[in-house]
This record gives sequence, C-alpha cells and structure tokens, in this order.
Amino acid sequence: MKKSLLHIVGLAFLLLPGSCRHPEVEVVDFDTFHPTMVSSSDILVGGDLNPEIRFMETEDDPRTKVASIAAIDLVKELLGTIESNRLTHIAGTYQGHDIDGSPITLSGKVLLPAKGKIKNMLIVSHFTIGANYECPSESFPLEGILAGKGYAVVIADYIGFGVTKDRIHPYMHVESTARSVVDMALAVKPYLEHIGRAPESDEVILLGYSQGGSTTLGVMDMIQDECEALLPIKEVYAGGGPYDLAATFDISMLEDLTGIPCAIPMIVQGVNEGEHLGLDIADFFKPVLLEHYNEWINSKNYTVKQINLLMDADSVSDLMTDVGRDKKNPQTARLYKALMGNSVLNFSPRHPLHFFHSTQDSTVPFINGQKAEEYFKGTDITFDFGEYGVHSAGAVRFIFNTYKRL
Repeated sequence: MKKSLLHIVGLAFLLLPGSCRHPEVEVVDFDTFHPTMVSSSDILVGGDLNPEIRFMETEDDPRTKVASIAAIDLVKELLGTIESNRLTHIAGTYQGHDIDGSPITLSGKVLLPAKGKIKNMLIVSHFTIGANYECPSESFPLEGILAGKGYAVVIADYIGFGVTKDRIHPYMHVESTARSVVDMALAVKPYLEHIGRAPESDEVILLGYSQGGSTTLGVMDMIQDECEALLPIKEVYAGGGPYDLAATFDISMLEDLTGIPCAIPMIVQGVNEGEHLGLDIADFFKPVLLEHYNEWINSKNYTVKQINLLMDADSVSDLMTDVGRDKKNPQTARLYKALMGNSVLNFSPRHPLHFFHSTQDSTVPFINGQKAEEYFKGTDITFDFGEYGVHSAGAVRFIFNTYKRL
C-alpha cells in the first residue's frame, strides 16, 4: 500500500526527539480502516426510540428519573430535533497500537447520517461494558444517535473487545485506551475522504461518559501532544468520569462501599496489565472473586449489571483482601502508584472543555467532578454539576445536554 501523507506526517510527529510526553510507539500506516459490515437503521421507529439502541444499564434506584422526567422521555425530547433519522453503520478494523506500542489490528464503528453533509468528526470514547456484544462494532451505541445531527461518530471498541475480545481489556489504563481511540480517528479520517463523506470542517469534537469521560481527557491530552495538526480539536465533553483513580480508591476504602462491584477486578487486572506490574491477583481478591473473576470478567459473556449480580456484594471488604485494601502493603502501594499515574488531571487543556457530573452518582463518586473542578478551573472550562440521578440516568442527561450544544 502506498503510504499516505497522513502516515508521513504521523511519522514526523512520533519520531521527533522529545516532541511528546507519551511513551514512544512504533509508527503504523493510519490509512487502514477496512469495513467489515455496513448496515443502516433508524433512530426513531414508528415514533418510538429504536429498541436496538444500547443504553447504559439502569441501576435499580428510584432516582433514575432525572428532573422529574423519565430518562427515556428525555431522549425522545432531544430526538425531536434530529436532522437525519436514517443512519449508516460501518463496522470495521484498523491498524492501531498495542499496549507495548507494537502494531495491532483493532475494531470499532463509524455512524453517519445516511444522506447529507457532515459537519465534524465526533470522536467518542465509550462507557464501561462487560459483554462483547455490547461493544460499538457489535451494537447501536447510545452515543451514535448524535450522528443524527449531522456528525460522523467514530467509536473504538478498545483493546479487549471486538476483534481482540480474547485479550484482557486494560481497563482504566489511560495510555493504551486513549491511543486506540486516537488511532481509529486517524484511520477513519482518510477513509471518509475516500468514500466522499469527509466532514466540512477538519475540527474534531471529543466526547465520553463514565470510563469514556476519563478516556476522553486522555484522548485530548494525546492529540494536543502528538497530532493536533491532523485532528484539530474544536471542543470536548466529559461526563461522569473516574478522572482521579487514587481518590476513587480512597473513598471506596474509607466507606467500604462500591457502586459498581465489577470495577474492582476490572481496575486491578486492567491497570496491572497496562502497566506491566506483574502483581499476583491472589493478593488482592478474596476466594469467591478469585475463583470466578476470569469467567465473569474475561469471558466477555456478561454485561456489567449481570457481573454485579453474580458478584452479589456491595462492600469492598467482601471482595478484596486486607492486603489489597492496605496502601502500606508494598504490592498495593505499587498498584496505588499506578492508579495515580493513570489520573487524567495532569495536563493543560487548550480548547473549550465541558464537564458534567451528577452529585447523586454513587457508581463514579462525585469527588471526581470536584477534583476536576479544582484542577481545571479556567476561562474555557465549564462545569455542570447537579442532582441528575444515578450514574445511568446521568448518562442520558449528559447526551441530552451535549446534543443541545452541538
């Protein structure tokens, strides 16, 4: 394949000594997005929301009603302004970078309005999932409805899902997850040009909620540091994210409570994998979790809600050993240091940045929003914090608010 200009420029970015603070990676040819399945669907079917759209699973809590309006009604309200009800789904593979920086084939999905002009590329980092059938290339992700307003929604599966489903997902390892998102955007950009659907503007918009909120900040940092000439950022939307993993660890240990039990094995093994810590999982998980976590988490057969039900525990002490909860223990101290290293509150945004968090969120504690506000105060940064219900209800409000801004 003839190397594209994109590849050549990317090569220059990645090989300049001291040009970025991210680890060096091998250069890949980014002109590599290959469709594996093309389909179409409507956002609204018979006046109702398409039942195939994949929402974040709802917690069993009466606060799933947001501002006295059911979450589904909020979505119907925002869809009253859609510009294109018919969307084209393009699932495909692309060449990206593995955890160690070597080339790897990854997957994801592009969602486009079936007809008409495209305003911008909207780069989405998806929220926490458990089952492979939930990943973007296999589903109709909630964030995809934003394509109905004239955007090319680009959403990567991440390492560990899609074509790499047999791999451990490096959950909350910001470097590798953000890079898979950036790599996909770089691969999709020339593809859209090839098919005559290039956006009118080169500027990109970044968006993500929950795990995706944290990843989105990692994506923003990476693009600013490495390839903003190729992906100039217009604005960024981050919602309900665990931006400060160490603070989240601390509050969970202090309260002996977790709003998302499956996140415990996901974070421990994900950061262990991503940082090559070589930790013994048996030091961290109690027998009931140690015996089953590989099936529950790594089989990719169960959704987050199903995993939580299988784990049947809300207390951290029911799942983690005394050693795993003790920061003074040498092995736990290594994990805690890695959690601090995967905080995304560590760079200077150069573009408008919008934060959202529900103060009632017990899945990703609101302390993350507070920490973000402390760190990121600035003229181009806005904070929307309020009583927006539990985590899943907040996801709908976040998409709704973003939709109105776009």
